[in-house]
Amino acid sequence: MHDVREQDVKPRKVQADTGAFTPAAPVESGSVSVDASKGDSRNTDRPTVSFNTLGCKLNQYETDALAARFMREGWEVVPFSQKADVSVVNSCTVTNKADRKTRNTINKALRLNGKTAHIDLPEAADPGDSGMVVVTGCFVDSHRDELEKDGRSFVVDNDRKNSIFELVQAHRNGEILHPESLKGDRFQYDASSRVFHTRGMVKIQDGCDNFCTFCIIPFVRGRAVSRPPEDIFSSAQQMIDDGYHELVLTGVNMSRYRHGDFVFADIIQGLLDLNGDYRLRISSIEPDQLDERFLELMNHPRMCPHLHLCLQSGSEKILLKMRRQYSYAEYREIAARLKEHRPDFNITTDIIIGFPGEGTAEFQESLDAVTSIGFGHVHAFKYSVREGTRAARMDEQVPEKEKNRRSEQLRLEAEKAKRAYRQGLVGSSQRVLVEKVSAGKDEDGNTRYRARGLGQHYVPVSFPLPPGIGKSRAKAFENRFARVETTGLDAGDDPDLLGELVYSLEDSASSSGKE
Repeated sequence: MHDVREQDVKPRKVQADTGAFTPAAPVESGSVSVDASKGDSRNTDRPTVSFNTLGCKLNQYETDALAARFMREGWEVVPFSQKADVSVVNSCTVTNKADRKTRNTINKALRLNGKTAHIDLPEAADPGDSGMVVVTGCFVDSHRDELEKDGRSFVVDNDRKNSIFELVQAHRNGEILHPESLKGDRFQYDASSRVFHTRGMVKIQDGCDNFCTFCIIPFVRGRAVSRPPEDIFSSAQQMIDDGYHELVLTGVNMSRYRHGDFVFADIIQGLLDLNGDYRLRISSIEPDQLDERFLELMNHPRMCPHLHLCLQSGSEKILLKMRRQYSYAEYREIAARLKEHRPDFNITTDIIIGFPGEGTAEFQESLDAVTSIGFGHVHAFKYSVREGTRAARMDEQVPEKEKNRRSEQLRLEAEKAKRAYRQGLVGSSQRVLVEKVSAGKDEDGNTRYRARGLGQHYVPVSFPLPPGIGKSRAKAFENRFARVETTGLDAGDDPDLLGELVYSLEDSASSSGKE
């Protein structure tokens, strides 16, 4: 599992920062938030909470579940950009850039909530003091001393993240409760809500035992553990019953799922057998352990033809140094098999640039992989030294200037590959899960609504709604499927597919679910 990828239709970017908790310029976080008008829109009759999530889809799932718990207890979720009674930062530490983003975000929460004094635990808190800031996630496990020395936030590790509400409630009641005394369970979360995402995240696994030489995740997320199958199936069915039309499987290393006799393919099969109008998508996954049965399941009509299949390097030499569990030849074979039945299958990936020992030849092999496999998106990021990992002690570290040069070169190749892939989808029929409807003006100055969402290939699709539709009718398209015939591709580095609506909302509701 790695840093932020193509997650939502409109990700918001974070500015860089240096240092620990020094005053910083206001930033816009790449986090989840809720729609609200500008200014303080809080209902003063209810306590308020805000969330900011950095990093992977597993963090997104856990934030969604935390928000659902607060809402069930009568709290109002407000945008992170305004002051709240409680602000929760769900952090990431996978790279140095992720650390900077996390520090910026914590600074923002502390400024908004007027936090200047050290929190004195275990003294009881004053329920009437300024807003409470809670920091959780992987940054906590890698930088606990830094956070505790600063002392202006409550620090909750990944294992106890599920009990943040209990910590908040105790604090507001003036009780003494140290975060380390919270009950920890990596799977005991409320069912997620649609506060932040139209798609529902289903956590099936946590932790990793691979210990790749560059990766800090096993140290901050812990060893691999799998969620009981019956919990997965019941939670997923509940989400479908609650109105989710797309389920996204998430975990740190899902292909290594093991619980009794159940393996990853068994979980997929069980989820495909649930009742309802929904589709199933798999988020980031490792290429090893993907067997014949898994590849066959990817042809199921409920399965989205998309995988974020982690590569990291196109060089066999570098993959060995990274201690990856597959060769490039094996990766290429899996990619070919996925496209065998679906030539339009969307494979997206991660590539690390400037890993120790990567020379010109090894980097060229990664460039060649981008072109030959035809990735629909590449999340390329520069190698970051993570203390405690084997790669941090390796010789042949690549200079930062050279990493920057290679990053730009790979970025340009990846953009070409993305546009070529999306251009190949023009003329296709897309079953779009609408995420947002917005109002605009047609050429005659009349209000005309436009919808935007994700097609089955995990590519954003934008299309106009029929003229004359009012606001309430237009908004009813959100979180519903629409069949769209694609007609073109817009400009830019991350282009939307453009199209025309084929059939109405009522037709969509009665569709078979086939992609």
